[in-house]
Order: sequence, then structure tokens, then C-alpha cells
Amino acid sequence: MIERAVFHQMILDSLRDFPVVVILGPRQCGKTTLSRALGDAYRFDLEDPTDLARLEDPVLALSAREGLVILDEIQRRPDLFPYLRVLADRPGCPARFVVLGSASGELLRQSSESLAGRIRYIELTGFGLFEAPDRDLLWVRGGLPRSYLASSDDSSWTWREQYVRALRERDLPQLDFRLSPFELHRFLQMSAHVHGQILGYSDLSRSLGITDRSVKRHLELLHDAFLIRLLPPWHANLGKRLVKAPKLYWRDSGLLHYLLGCRDRAAMEVHPRLGAFWEGFAMEQILAARQGAPAWFWATHAGAEIDLLVEQDGKMWGVEFKWSSAPRMTPSMRNALVDLDLEGILVVHPGDKEWPIADRVESVCLAGAVRRLGVFPRKV
Repeated sequence: MIERAVFHQMILDSLRDFPVVVILGPRQCGKTTLSRALGDAYRFDLEDPTDLARLEDPVLALSAREGLVILDEIQRRPDLFPYLRVLADRPGCPARFVVLGSASGELLRQSSESLAGRIRYIELTGFGLFEAPDRDLLWVRGGLPRSYLASSDDSSWTWREQYVRALRERDLPQLDFRLSPFELHRFLQMSAHVHGQILGYSDLSRSLGITDRSVKRHLELLHDAFLIRLLPPWHANLGKRLVKAPKLYWRDSGLLHYLLGCRDRAAMEVHPRLGAFWEGFAMEQILAARQGAPAWFWATHAGAEIDLLVEQDGKMWGVEFKWSSAPRMTPSMRNALVDLDLEGILVVHPGDKEWPIADRVESVCLAGAVRRLGVFPRKV
């Protein structure tokens, strides 16, 4: 069992300031387990027909509750948010609400409209670099707890196989995916093949036999379910032609490796996309530590590119990910330093050493990048 002390404390601190705390994250990332560690609470599981029936009259069901109330799988009843506003505004705030959800999109829209000023969002990922003791195992199996903690690589693989099966047969159809299970599995595999690339909707639509609009909609649903990240491009009036399509990354490395057939580290190391595997894994560790703070990539049609742009303390930083023990300065880095007026560029490599490459350009290990760019303290 791995304790999630940073997230646990973040939730407790948030409950002192906000009557409603929403914990968002993918299925099976540990939201329910974490909520149980918060102490005594009155719990409603919105996948339980009995609890759903008890919430037919939400005010009656919830108004008598004091202390901590937990609503699990809130995406099944987003209409509850207006009632939570009424309950949160009661004199003395006799109850605090922790709301768990595995899909954002409409959920975020309704909750922000109903509970403005009363709500705090916390995004829970699978285990991260600061929690998992074995980084290589985390990279291979991903951070979803049952995959990472499995007794063997074969057990982890089988768990991920069943997870993807549940996605295509139950979870994603509930989000209004209009594809058969077979078509949906092919769609997931095709999206894994473009991991780390700038999206070409037409290429995917031709391969899948569906429209560009359908591809875009389905990818947005995967994004809302915290399965992929659609990293937006940075736009600035630089007098250069900039790429305007997003990049696609699978957020959990273990699911990515399953969809691409990489059962273990040996299979990953001979895969032609090994560099993209490392880029996606390292990027997700940094962005998870930033708790939803804005992030972008930068690319021009002339070929200059920076993998990740983030704002830290009012200054822009570039991040490059290199599967190399000795990364070097590149023309893209030189262009970005000038064109974007960057404070600096961190070049993240798989080793454990750090050294300067050039003025305002440093080669750093992944743990060092997480420490420097995270928005809340983490032990790594």
C-alpha cells in the first residue's frame, strides 16, 4: 500500500477553505481509496442503485448530514451541483462535501457555474514519481495503482487488458461514444500510434473510416475522461507561421504500452517510438505536479519546436525531453530562447546528473524538473 500523503493533505487543507472539493481523475486512479482515508464520512456511491434512489430528493437526503459527505462518481448526476450550492450556503456550513468524478467536460462546466467561489478542484493521477519507489517499473506499468502494484509483469498486463476492455464495453459508451467495441478498440490503438505527435484529424479519419468531426469529438471525450492529454500550441504574434493543431499524449504510460503491444522494458527499448514513450512519461510527471496549471508546446512550420512551455513565477520556461545520456544544444532551443524570450530551457534526460549546456539551458534529471516546475511541494 502506498500512502498518498501530499494529496491527502491537499484535500484536508482545501476543506478548511471550501465547502465543496472535487477530486477528478481517471477510473481506478485511487479516488475512492483516498477519500476513505479522510476519516468518518457519509458516502453516496452514484453507481449503486440504492444510493441513486435515495438521492431522488437530494435536499432531503443531504440536508440532515453533518461533517463530511462524499459523493462518488458524480458524473452520473451532474444535476446535483445546484443543490450542493444551497447546502454549501447554509449558516455555519454544517457539512463539507468531497465529490469524486472520472469525467470532466460537462461536469466542470456545471459545477463551476453552480458553485463559483465555493469549490476547489484537485486532479488525482495514478502514482507519480514522488510516490512510486521504482521509476522504471512506474514507466513500464504506468501509475494506475493495481497495474503498478501487481505481483508480476504478466499480472499487470492482464489487469490493463481488462481495464481497456471495460473502457470500450462500458465506460466510454456511457460518455456517448458512438462506436462499436471493436471500432472503439481500434480507435484507442490508432490514438496510441500518434502519441507525442501533432494531430492530423484527416489522417485518423481516413484510417478509421469516420469524419474529421467525429475524430475530434471522440478525442475530446478521451481527454475529458483523463485518458489522453491534448496539449495546445502556444500562439504569439511572432511574425512566423505557427502550428495550430494540438499534440496528443496518452497520460498513463502503462495503457500506452499495452495498446502498442509493449509487455516489458525490453520490448519498449526496441520500439521505434522509445523517445516518444520517454517524452510522454516525463511530461506527465511534470504536468501532474502542476495541478492543471496551463501548459503548451511551440512549433513553427519551419521546423523549430519546444516540447513543453510552462509559466513559473511569472516567467516562461521551455522544457525539452531527450532520450540521451548527453543531450546537446539544438537550433530549435536557440530560436525559442530568442523568439519566446524564455527565462530558460530545461532539457530532461533519463539519467540522474545535472549540468549546464549553454547560457539559460540546463540538462536536468526528471526529479529535478518536477521539483523546479511543480506548483506544490513534492518529495522526489
